[in-house]
Amino acid sequence: MELGATLRVSVRVLWRNRTRSILTVLGILIGISSVVMVTALSSAASSQIGGQLDSMGTNTVYVNPAQVQQSGRRTSGRLNEGDLRAILAGSVSVAAGAPFLSSTAAVSHGELSTSSMVAGTTIPYFKIRRFEVVKGEMWQEADERLKSRVCILGGKVAERLFGSQDPIGQTVRIGRFPFRIIGVLKTKTNVNFLSDEDNRVMMPIGTYRGRIVPSPPGRTDLLLLSASAPDTTPRAVAQVTDILRSRHRIAPGAENDFRIATQSDFRRVEEMIFSVLSALLLAVASVSLFVGGVGVMNIMLVSVSERTREIGIRMSVGARANEIQTQFLLEAIVLSCVGGILGSLFGIGGALALGFVLDWAVVPNVPALALALLVSSLVGIVFGLFPARRAANLDPIEALRVD
Repeated sequence: MELGATLRVSVRVLWRNRTRSILTVLGILIGISSVVMVTALSSAASSQIGGQLDSMGTNTVYVNPAQVQQSGRRTSGRLNEGDLRAILAGSVSVAAGAPFLSSTAAVSHGELSTSSMVAGTTIPYFKIRRFEVVKGEMWQEADERLKSRVCILGGKVAERLFGSQDPIGQTVRIGRFPFRIIGVLKTKTNVNFLSDEDNRVMMPIGTYRGRIVPSPPGRTDLLLLSASAPDTTPRAVAQVTDILRSRHRIAPGAENDFRIATQSDFRRVEEMIFSVLSALLLAVASVSLFVGGVGVMNIMLVSVSERTREIGIRMSVGARANEIQTQFLLEAIVLSCVGGILGSLFGIGGALALGFVLDWAVVPNVPALALALLVSSLVGIVFGLFPARRAANLDPIEALRVD
């Protein structure tokens, strides 16, 4: 009963000075909404990138050339299709593989032109990377042997060059050569942060070497492999390493002239980056929350100074020090809790709005919301305790002398 009456008095006092109370609440609101938005968006971004990594295949292995020290200088290693054939023949844990070469080029049709990634590869690449041809058809092995000038367009390239027209059977020009379009890839739901998966033109790798970027026979910039199962990926990496070291005649203890990465490696890097970014953003949000708490303390100290005579009168008619302290502490807690509730609502709204703009699936983090409300209450207690104790420790006689 006593606590309820004190709470009602505290609310009336805050309402009487509502302009000052609103400005105080605003500081807490900004801090709490920042925390809620950061946690929701970081979780959504992590899920978004995780989905992109999964769309690239859960058991995919990437083999790239690496720079090594030779004769006192750094030189880049070499990979070729012979390495791929040796891996497929010698590794029981590798189910499929494909070479890959790519560059950026202008792709044109009529008067329209667009800049796109042009890539040369083989048929297994599409299954490994989970690309699907939704219009037309895939090229055949004969096209790879004959280096046919055929290509498959990504969804964005097809839309930019042909709009609503059917591009199958049409011709695009890349560099000096025309290419016949035989297929269009299904649009990816997730856009890779490193490259736009839909802004690409795919063709047989022999065609790419002969028509796009002249290259030595068999050379490749990347070997894309698929382990037989996600749990056999580490074994596949070990087998590929042994095969390539033997083929490249790398001495024991010498560094590899190739680099191997898996989806698990990308996932670990992604989690590390987002944990660091989330911690940094939370630290910034915490600073704004701390500033809001300091604002609460300053306002409460001003309130104590303005109400010194009121405090003296209450003490002279029998109010105890702990009752005075409770009232001022409750005022600080009410300000912080109101700021916490409004900050949570604004944070959820802001996160959902940004999720809509970015096309991310943003889901408010319930534990983060509960923690935000708890923190706002603690801010009221911590930053309101000093002004409350100062009010409770006032000398009634001295307080009554204040005009």
